[in-house]
Amino acid sequence: MHDLYATRLALRAGRTDARTEIEHAITAAESPACNHVFTHPMFDRAREDAARANAEQPLAGLAFSAKDLFDIEGQTTPAGSKVLAHAPAAKADAIAVTRLRAAGGALMGRTNMTEFAFSGVGVNPHHGTPANACDTATPRIPGGSSSGAAVSVASGAAFIGLGSDTGGSIRIPAALNGIVGFKSTARLVPADGALPLSTTLDTVCAMTRSVRDAVITHEILAGRHVTRGNAPLAAYRLAVPTNVFLDGLEPAVAAALDDALARLRAAGARIEEITLPPLSELASINATGGFSAAEAYAWHRLLLERSGAGYDPRVARRIVNGAHMKAHEYIELIHARHAWIERMEALLSPFDALLSPTLPITAPTIASVAPGAERDDEFFRINSLLLRNPSIINMLDGCAISIPCPVTEGLPVGLMIWHAALHDDPVLAVAAQAEQALQAA
Repeated sequence: MHDLYATRLALRAGRTDARTEIEHAITAAESPACNHVFTHPMFDRAREDAARANAEQPLAGLAFSAKDLFDIEGQTTPAGSKVLAHAPAAKADAIAVTRLRAAGGALMGRTNMTEFAFSGVGVNPHHGTPANACDTATPRIPGGSSSGAAVSVASGAAFIGLGSDTGGSIRIPAALNGIVGFKSTARLVPADGALPLSTTLDTVCAMTRSVRDAVITHEILAGRHVTRGNAPLAAYRLAVPTNVFLDGLEPAVAAALDDALARLRAAGARIEEITLPPLSELASINATGGFSAAEAYAWHRLLLERSGAGYDPRVARRIVNGAHMKAHEYIELIHARHAWIERMEALLSPFDALLSPTLPITAPTIASVAPGAERDDEFFRINSLLLRNPSIINMLDGCAISIPCPVTEGLPVGLMIWHAALHDDPVLAVAAQAEQALQAA
């Protein structure tokens, strides 16, 4: 599939047009590959948007999808749930949706997600679970919580999958579906009009088909210009943290990571191995439950009292855990996080970017984690593994991008390129060079 960047060039050269491209996207969206992807299709509206666009706009009438937690004027915002189905309709689009539309994007509709964004697996008992786009023989998890957004991009139904990332909800499905997912520094993109999970950790961001598409999309969402870096890989000082991130890697992931690092070194990259001792402190810092459960409980408390039986039991279980955190524990958590970030930033400062596997595993089958109490232990085991590496960057208030490792056979594996807050442009620059080196090798 062509990426957004190449398709925009074709539009400007007159080799295609927005109407043709939107029909390609709708055909993909209506195919079996997109079963359970769109909870609220808006294909006719997308045709209208494409017809109004012009080739000089940044998105030029090309398709994007929006995760079900974003407000769209005139629609309820269910966030993958049943309990908000009759909530009042949104009076305006979320800021992120407004910006993509203003750039000429054609909105294909709302995409499926983990209920209330509280899981990295992507299973939804209410709307079905979209199958991973990379295995047509065996239904595998798409990753979450931005599950439908990822499959919409990987299947060809959208160039941009707008989503959110609280502990990896963009990078997890990007890695599992073999596409690109960029989590910017959270403060750079407004979250207005997005139903929250954790106001401390939530980031509004997107999945795309390439790094250059991620740059275009981030510029639109953040309303800022990204400084492009044209320096070769050899100009950057890179590091691979060996503790935590590399623990217990599935053999296929370890092999793909080793191969990717070898290819980057062959392309001139200077890569050091380092340890980050503060990573061992995270368990004790989050011992009282962490931000997500406490902040989610504050938002959901009254809704749980009224409609708790309508929740996904696995999601309700995690939210209710937030009821146990005391006020002093929450305040201590805030202070502990700030101090932890300072220690981490001091260790990261000599490097332009860090390299890690996005996830320690490839996509398990949907059947192994499907709704059902008998599979809860396996579900939570998988969820913990999926969140482990990406969530470190959210705790850091950092930025990170997942790009595909070259895999000749088997399931996709992601390479995460990351750093602390406001290092977005160097991370994107390294990612662009790394993507080129990995694709050329």
